[in-house]
Amino acid sequence: MMNRRDFCKKTMIVAGGLVIPLAALEVFNPKRLLAEKSGSDDKSNVRWVFLVDIHKCVGCGFCVKACKVENEVPYDANVTRTWVERYVVTKDGQTAIDSPRGAKDGFTTQKIDQGHLGDKEIDPASIAKAFFVPKLCNQCDNPACVQVCPVGATYQTGDGIVLVDRSWCIGCGYCVMGCPYGVRFFHPVYHVAEKCNFCYHRITKGMKPACVDACPFGARKIGNIRDPEDPVSRIITSEQVNVLKEEFGTKPQVFYLGLSREVK
Repeated sequence: MMNRRDFCKKTMIVAGGLVIPLAALEVFNPKRLLAEKSGSDDKSNVRWVFLVDIHKCVGCGFCVKACKVENEVPYDANVTRTWVERYVVTKDGQTAIDSPRGAKDGFTTQKIDQGHLGDKEIDPASIAKAFFVPKLCNQCDNPACVQVCPVGATYQTGDGIVLVDRSWCIGCGYCVMGCPYGVRFFHPVYHVAEKCNFCYHRITKGMKPACVDACPFGARKIGNIRDPEDPVSRIITSEQVNVLKEEFGTKPQVFYLGLSREVK
């Protein structure tokens, strides 16, 4: 017997002699409708944002491990909701980037001071600078993933967080292709779209995301941009911060301190 997911993948819905496009199904997603309705009261009070301080990140990978455990992403799977990239910039302007298995085990097996980075050998004397960059879902104000989802499985709450309803996702992959930040993947167990959601189940209860709790150096922080007294809000509004791929018009809400031009 064909289940709902397979049916939606292969066909359109026919009702009363009318063919209903898949895009029309999104209005029937009860979780999306509930999120939009309940979020209306929150919209003036809360807008979650994330702050990453690149100067403080040491590439330990504790954040990646904590995220996998908290959000049930198999530890050995080569996918993760958040990851850390290492950038090595040489004096002649060349940039090497790696992130072994998302950096869940750090970078202990590929030491820059030994002159190796992935499949490249780099002379330590030629290095101009090296740094680590954590990445995660940008929880955009104008999320492309929400726009392309044909069934409303990806939706945005009133406080700005983009969520995925696993029971509604048909696994079409449009959101994976539509995200300019490459943060989406298919869950190896549930076989539906997956991504970071700022640990929404935690922050709505007054807790911090797992990655923020796990970072021993305070490189990751979450805050409410609509609260002028929020420590993260103060930094974002008073210091020089940057976002990734601003040119795409998605209005990302992950802000970086110390972002270098080499970061993509």
